[in-house]
Amino acid sequence: MRTYITRTSTRLALVLTLTGALFAAGCGNEKARDSIGTAPRPGDTSSPTAGRAQEVADAWDGSKAAETWREGYYPTGDWVSPPAGGFRGADDNRAYSLTNYVLDGELPTTTPEKGEVKWAGGGSLVRPLLDARRTYTALSRNSSAEEPHLTVTGAKLGETTIATSRGPATVPAWLFTLEGYDEPLRRVALRPSELPPSPIGRIGDDVPTELMELPQLMEVSGDGRTVTVLAYHGSCDDGPRVKALETDGSVVLSATVASVESDLPCTADMHSKKVPVELERPLGDRVLLDAVTGRPVPYGEPESASPSWS
Repeated sequence: MRTYITRTSTRLALVLTLTGALFAAGCGNEKARDSIGTAPRPGDTSSPTAGRAQEVADAWDGSKAAETWREGYYPTGDWVSPPAGGFRGADDNRAYSLTNYVLDGELPTTTPEKGEVKWAGGGSLVRPLLDARRTYTALSRNSSAEEPHLTVTGAKLGETTIATSRGPATVPAWLFTLEGYDEPLRRVALRPSELPPSPIGRIGDDVPTELMELPQLMEVSGDGRTVTVLAYHGSCDDGPRVKALETDGSVVLSATVASVESDLPCTADMHSKKVPVELERPLGDRVLLDAVTGRPVPYGEPESASPSWS
């Protein structure tokens, strides 16, 4: 049974559903760009999100947490790379999107305990490795031979490249051989660094806010000037809006929902949408933060084949 509410109540319903917290935004200096590239006038402190974004930026900039972030290994790209040339046919593409793999062969039973991430711009870091079996388990979320599937016949340890918070890097990966393909499918085997404790807590339950928590970082463009995030919104609004407060050490994203003023009935459904956010300069090694949680925006979903490091 669907619940119907008026359009004027949509934003409140979403905030209560998604964040469980309310916050009254303070004021502060904000240089922000939203998802369509517009920015507030210089010195404008009227934005309800400006105060919280500035608090988060101030807490992180120059902090021990920011220093740990810059020294760590945090992937911001896909952990899985299809075979060179891509997949053949709709069934194989569907199997890949559904993470449906069937194992028909032996996987290596021994592996080094640690591996090295090497950044293209210099620097390296040693991190623990996942063995072949655990990497395959992380790769294969389904194993239905009755549905379109990819058949894994073996694996060997090799390397791949992946985007990280410190730029592109070469990392250890398991190279899985697929039935019918000459080139392997690669899945990163190196564990990410643990996130440092945030120097600021999330918005308290007793404080009203229009801000929405951002569930996922989807992509950082090759030039670092655009970050694409997943943001929540309702059925009867004008969609999510995401603004960026940029400092030398961080980029704080503030997500809100654009309401539509109407008394017409509306379902209290929750939706998500990819929102590209243009930055004034490349993200670089600055930490990308969520204004609600005060923590880095997670890359990937915790239960997906590309797990979040948050």
